[in-house]
Amino acid sequence: MGILVNRKGIIEYVIVGDHQGIIIPPLPRYRRGLLRLRGLRCIHTHLRDEPLTQDDITDLALLRFDMIGALSVDGSGSPGRIYLGHLLPENPMEKKWELLSPHRPWVLDIDFLGFIQSLEDEFEQTQRAKALENGRENGLLVAIADSNEGNIEESIQELKELVKTSGGVTVDSVIQRPKKLHPRLLIGRSKLTEITIRCMQLGVDLIIFNRDLSPAQMASISDFTELRVIDRTQLILDIFAQRAHSRDGKVQVELAQLRYLLPRLTVKNTAMSRLTGGIGGRGPGETKLEINRRRVRDRIARLEKELKNLGKEREQRRERRINRGIPILSIIGYTNAGKSTLFNALTKSHVNVEEKLFATLDTAIRRLRFPREREVIISDTVGFIRNLPKDLMGAFRATLDELRDADILIHLVDLSNSAFEEHILAVESILNELELNTIPRLLVFNKVDKVDSRFVRQCYRRYRAISISALKGKNLNNLLLKIEGILWKDMDPIIELGISRAKSPIDKRRML
Repeated sequence: MGILVNRKGIIEYVIVGDHQGIIIPPLPRYRRGLLRLRGLRCIHTHLRDEPLTQDDITDLALLRFDMIGALSVDGSGSPGRIYLGHLLPENPMEKKWELLSPHRPWVLDIDFLGFIQSLEDEFEQTQRAKALENGRENGLLVAIADSNEGNIEESIQELKELVKTSGGVTVDSVIQRPKKLHPRLLIGRSKLTEITIRCMQLGVDLIIFNRDLSPAQMASISDFTELRVIDRTQLILDIFAQRAHSRDGKVQVELAQLRYLLPRLTVKNTAMSRLTGGIGGRGPGETKLEINRRRVRDRIARLEKELKNLGKEREQRRERRINRGIPILSIIGYTNAGKSTLFNALTKSHVNVEEKLFATLDTAIRRLRFPREREVIISDTVGFIRNLPKDLMGAFRATLDELRDADILIHLVDLSNSAFEEHILAVESILNELELNTIPRLLVFNKVDKVDSRFVRQCYRRYRAISISALKGKNLNNLLLKIEGILWKDMDPIIELGISRAKSPIDKRRML
């Protein structure tokens, strides 16, 4: 048996279970929200003299009870000892709960109201300090690694950068390497319970996963933790929504968001009738869920039509550029590789530059003049990222298709990033998926001023790439000479690369 008691000492629920345990009913009338305790304490019986179980601790954490108690019963049916436990605010020992020493119930002497008030004050002080310190939305990151996951630390570091770009703050992160993924919760109940308690200690109400979640998984985890849950795709979509300024960009982002949202429209309000029919509304009838889905599908159809019209305008502009016979260069690369900085340095433009992922979303196009009265059209494109969400790939395919007209793709790589080799492979994979791998590519290492010169030489010998610093303006002339030699075929392709002079023929397939 069990009872739920409020802070006034009034018994709100009496629960009768069986030999396995009790089932706590839904508690919609009692205050929710991660930053406060529930305002109820749960006291129940154990048929043997045993301490609080893992299920008890799970209920304490997920339901955020003020306290949970288990009253044992001896063989004669008389009360034995009572075991008590409560949650803890953030502490140096990183303890998530505390179990009190068992006592006989008639000798138990606790000023419960004073104790619980001081405990809740500690929670609020910690959470208020975090909120004042950051001034932005706090999130806890969960990185799940499986056998196919390479550098999980690099994955979670990238996720932190995405959170920063979105305007949030990473308060804590958890790396989990389960032997087998839970089909519904991914990481299992016990670990998810620990994460929930950690979120409460830190005043965090947002959990961000480093992988895509199915609609069922997202709903299950959200119901289990009573917290907001988003995945990597949703985070990237949020960044794109903030940074889209052109009409093309806004339409493509909204289209991607709606395609992501459509399969996740599964929640319905149990307090309302599911049918919109009834007296005065009989006939075919529609569920509320179906109405929402239909509206989303209609909006998707309108956006696709608008995107098609915008595509015709882009096609006309592309045809005009092609008819003029002016070569086209496109700067591509992993996000935050320095593409906009290079674009500004070459064209003397002022495209927005930030040390953030996806600082550039809308394509910028300028003319770049060479000696001998030669000129090209150069474009700055949206950055790539590994495991690019399919919704984004589909929505931005029209923009990325403009790369098909490029005479050269300048593949810019941030050499100072420890995962630059993985970034190269990620970009190559996306180009293959877009069927752009036949366009000549020029591999260019950027930010060489941030790395050791010996390392730069090693990378040059391995990749035969041009090394520059777009921010410092280092070796940009060599880059222009190389581009000029490729486009007009009237210059020696073996040039000074700013590191050492090439003595042997360059493998053009690798260079281009």
